[in-house]
Amino acid sequence: MSATMASPDATKTPAKDWRKTLAPYERPRLGRALIDLATSIVPFVALVAAIIVLAPTSTVAALLLTIPAAGFQLRTFMVFHDCTHGSFMPSRRANRWIGRVLGVVVWTPFGAWKHSHAAHHATAGDLDRRGHGDVPTMTLREYQEASPGARLLYRLFRHPGILLTIGPFVAMMITPRFYAKGSRPRIRNSVLLNDLALVLFVAAFCLLFGWQTFLLIQIPLTLMAGGAGVWLFFVQHQFEDVYWKRGEDWSYRDAALQGASYLRLPKVLQFFTGNIGLHHVHHLSHRIPNYNLQAAHDDNEVFHTVPVLTLGAAIRSLRLKLWDEEHDRLVPFGALREPQPAA
Repeated sequence: MSATMASPDATKTPAKDWRKTLAPYERPRLGRALIDLATSIVPFVALVAAIIVLAPTSTVAALLLTIPAAGFQLRTFMVFHDCTHGSFMPSRRANRWIGRVLGVVVWTPFGAWKHSHAAHHATAGDLDRRGHGDVPTMTLREYQEASPGARLLYRLFRHPGILLTIGPFVAMMITPRFYAKGSRPRIRNSVLLNDLALVLFVAAFCLLFGWQTFLLIQIPLTLMAGGAGVWLFFVQHQFEDVYWKRGEDWSYRDAALQGASYLRLPKVLQFFTGNIGLHHVHHLSHRIPNYNLQAAHDDNEVFHTVPVLTLGAAIRSLRLKLWDEEHDRLVPFGALREPQPAA
């Protein structure tokens, strides 16, 4: 599977021209944002309420309802994501408070995630600055030179059976509960306040409806919504012809146009994923709210030559594991066994 690459001329447009071209799409619209809220958090809460009502009499019916609930929780996370970029609502204060509230719904501290995700945008595709909100990726040489234990851990982490089952629980329920040593006070406070809100919420929920009902809801939601989120984040920067460069060779615009895929999804999946499949547009300008991404893509020809992934190609990209610096491509572990060309 090889994605279509951006044309060389597409990435040479001066930064000031990009800002001017995309500025109209960066303006949040209150009415459109309210529609997003009405079609994300509102149906999610309604479905959870229905599950609570059904749980005592029909576990099967309750579990079936967790499927659409997971879809709306994923869509709610995309609204939260826009709030962290300050792009969802016209008001900075509204973005902040909506993001904090939704952060409890999606189990993610607003301030801490805003900081780490900004680092991801600033470093995506830079081999010398890996480890900032990205998917851990070794180069072929690094893997070959790693210890057996490090190679085993890397293989386990990148295995789809672990990445999409254990991964969602770690990414959604465990990792966000902690902050790094030396974090700024606002980052620490963000994590601690989110943790406190979740403790109070879970305790109240279990007292009112029982811990069994909580697990009946939370486990499938984490597997499905969290699993979909992990998969989306993975495939948007993990495809064969993805962009990775070192040091001075790295370019923010090239990383956006060549290193963030256009994941072309069916319309229903595009709805539940909040247009995040238009990841190339989002990485070129994170100020564009999700509801303007499609228009920005359609109206600007440069976006029509970016790497495109179909749903099937995106699923197959899970087999890619290591970055081959010599050939500028992401390769599976099988590449380690391929004969090397004679010097």
